[in-house]
Amino acid sequence: MHSTLFEYYQRMGAITSAVIAVVAVVLGWITIEIACKPCLERGREAIDRNLNPDYDPDEDAAIRAPLNPTTVSDQPPPTTSSVVKAV
Repeated sequence: MHSTLFEYYQRMGAITSAVIAVVAVVLGWITIEIACKPCLERGREAIDRNLNPDYDPDEDAAIRAPLNPTTVSDQPPPTTSSVVKAV
């Protein structure tokens, strides 16, 4: 009787350790997901875009944005100075 009770407690100890380890891994994963959420979302969106066979990167509007957003016009810049008469 004593040896079966001892074996029972050994098995329960192993099961308890395994459950605690699984819970620790799950809590660690949740912590990483919450802490790195913005970065992970952008990465997952990029992966989804790359795996989508209908996605054409040439149609992406963000790529067509100019590198230098200032516009060049044919008109001279407005002047704020006035003519001063020196005596």
